[in-house]
Amino acid sequence: MKPAPFEYHSPATVAEALALLREHGDDAKPLAGGQSLVPMLALRLTRFAHLVDLNGVGALAGVELQPERLHIGSTTRQRVLERDATVAAAVPLLARAAPHIGHFQIRNRGTVGGSLAHADPASELPAVAVALDAELVVGERTVAARDFFTGTWTTTLADDELLTAAVFPVWSGDVRAAVHEVARRNGDFALAGAAIQVSVDDGRVARAAIALFGLDSTPVRALDAEAALVAGESLAAVAALAVRDVEPNDDIHATGAQRRRIGAAVVERALQEVCGG
Repeated sequence: MKPAPFEYHSPATVAEALALLREHGDDAKPLAGGQSLVPMLALRLTRFAHLVDLNGVGALAGVELQPERLHIGSTTRQRVLERDATVAAAVPLLARAAPHIGHFQIRNRGTVGGSLAHADPASELPAVAVALDAELVVGERTVAARDFFTGTWTTTLADDELLTAAVFPVWSGDVRAAVHEVARRNGDFALAGAAIQVSVDDGRVARAAIALFGLDSTPVRALDAEAALVAGESLAAVAALAVRDVEPNDDIHATGAQRRRIGAAVVERALQEVCGG
């Protein structure tokens, strides 16, 4: 298949990109890495009269370590999360999540902002953002990650807005992270997955962040499970608590009950990794 005809735009600044989006409204679509958009266009599952390519906007790319936070431009490639030493030291969960994103060819082109804005509930980066209370920069406003995702492939972004950056808090101390998931094949979207980061003090978990993906229409933050982990509950009990309130739908890949069982299992595996037992 070939995509329906469209007009291609290559702005050099954020202001130019926003002007194009405002001019063309819902007939326009931003193009970042294109790893989700281009196949959908080629199969004619969606169509837009105007594509606004963000790759020429230099201000949207790059990683900057700031006091107590890591600022990541929206067109930063996913491979940077996987390979950059600054990312690994500042936000370990991002570095642990990146290798699970598709295949290396996808990570070479896919972008951080593209994954977040696409908002697939089975993808890793939205779950990491929710787990760590990331802040997503949308023009002049900042949106908490927990409020950004509203449903499957749906966010609070308006047609004339751009996600320009994601800002992740930098934890101090002995910080450990793990991402575990189960997929039908390597590189597929997860049937269920867990993204976990903890801070350990004197052998005990002092702070915890747990998010699930693939189990609902948005990433799920397991706040009660986090509290139970800090309180010293068993890992099995924490895992059971993490999936207690999720009710995944049945689909062609797995039943909701199967996804729930898988979810508990991947949470426990990730906990075993970060807790050392």
